[in-house]
Amino acid sequence: MLKKELAAILGAATVAVVSCTSYQHNTQVIVETEEFEKKKKAKASKQPVLPTSKPNFAEISDIPTKKKAFFDYLRPGIELENQRISEERSLIVSLKNQSSLSAKERQALTDLGQAYNLSFPAEGESTERWFEVMQQRVDFLPEALVLTQAANESAWGTSRFATEASNYFGQWCYSEGCGLVPNKRPPGMTHEVAKFSDASESTHRYFMNVNRNPAYVELRRLRTKLRAQGDDILSPESAIELAGGLIRYSERGQYYVDDIRAMIRHNSTFWQQSDLNQ
Repeated sequence: MLKKELAAILGAATVAVVSCTSYQHNTQVIVETEEFEKKKKAKASKQPVLPTSKPNFAEISDIPTKKKAFFDYLRPGIELENQRISEERSLIVSLKNQSSLSAKERQALTDLGQAYNLSFPAEGESTERWFEVMQQRVDFLPEALVLTQAANESAWGTSRFATEASNYFGQWCYSEGCGLVPNKRPPGMTHEVAKFSDASESTHRYFMNVNRNPAYVELRRLRTKLRAQGDDILSPESAIELAGGLIRYSERGQYYVDDIRAMIRHNSTFWQQSDLNQ
């Protein structure tokens, strides 16, 4: 009788333990799922909303109103680019010090390297230099710098290239028919001003140009220095500093840099604080 009672008690206890463990597991799954959904919704709510139509900036006569409309039009594309860079940079940082990489991780880094014109080392080769250079290339650009260059290059969105080609940064292309032929193109020159589908594509091409073109290695060096000092890379102050790395963006050289810096300071009331985790 005692054995039967003991068996019954142990059996009930076992069921209780299993039930409790199962309940805890299910509760954990529910909590984790809810957390994932919350993060997913939070991320979605922070996604910039790209404009669906292009304002006619030439028709806006009030200067402050025109500036605000221009900045508001381009700002979502800039936010989208910096969010993309945040994800790419997180991947690089998370894998940098791993002793070994899975095939999937190697492929992800290979694809990212191709996008930034830097081949990922073959298996067995050192990756230290690759990660160092990629951290210099895959980094943020402050909105004050990007918006100011766009305003300067496109005459506040009123230039022919902005209105007809959605080109706000004066990007060139070199194959016939790739864009618009400049009216004052010198004889013997073959470049065209690139044509884009919308402002966000123009902004993306600008980001990739500045972040991987050898002409702007000085900007990337300055940015790495600012980051090492613990400075806010996305601040207007950093934008003024980074403008010094754009001396080769225009034939005007230092005069161009001085103009960009003056415009950043003059339009300081328009710059917004970023909430990106740097």
